[in-house]
Amino acid sequence: MNKSNIFEVFEDKRRIYTINLIPGKTVYDEKLVRRGGVEYREWNPRKSKLAAAILRGCPNIFIRKGSVVLYLGSSTGTTVSHVSDIVGREGFIFAMDLAPVVTRSLVFVCKYRNNIAPVLADANKPLDFADKISSVDIIYQDIAQKNQLDIFLKNIDLFLKDGGYALLAVKARSINVGKNPKDIFREIKRELENNLIIIDYRELEPFQKDHCMFVCKKK
Repeated sequence: MNKSNIFEVFEDKRRIYTINLIPGKTVYDEKLVRRGGVEYREWNPRKSKLAAAILRGCPNIFIRKGSVVLYLGSSTGTTVSHVSDIVGREGFIFAMDLAPVVTRSLVFVCKYRNNIAPVLADANKPLDFADKISSVDIIYQDIAQKNQLDIFLKNIDLFLKDGGYALLAVKARSINVGKNPKDIFREIKRELENNLIIIDYRELEPFQKDHCMFVCKKK
């Protein structure tokens, strides 16, 4: 089944794959599968919150071939590389992280994947890098900071096109380690509803503990 260039191969609905943009090369020791002359990369939901959301039933992540994506919290590029597969050579990803060590690892991924640009910057200060980023179709955020919602909304205001889509991976323990994660998810939902249209919401257990994913649309 094709979901925005995401495939279930051999009718195994417990596993998802993307078509490898760079055949023969892996990014994080993922399994490669060939079928009908096409090479697929297995997308591990325990290493990617976006994959976890899909396997938890999220019907549409709105990332398409040709999409321009701002990815906040790119780390070493595990999920970024699968988004790179999905948007293809016609699309582009601004992959941002604050940590030099993980950005250095991402640079090696970008050596082969020319549709990714690594950006070493603080997503909490979008005006500092506004001259380096174009307007985008999609914002995806996976940042483990207390003010992760505020960061998300600031970047949407500055970079997301009208009618564009934004996905927020919420890590409850980074917001308040002593509070029930479900209570935090409800609070985030109320705040998001004041600013965006919430299209989908998924809790990510058993793949990701104390995490959820919101899929939103800019009004």
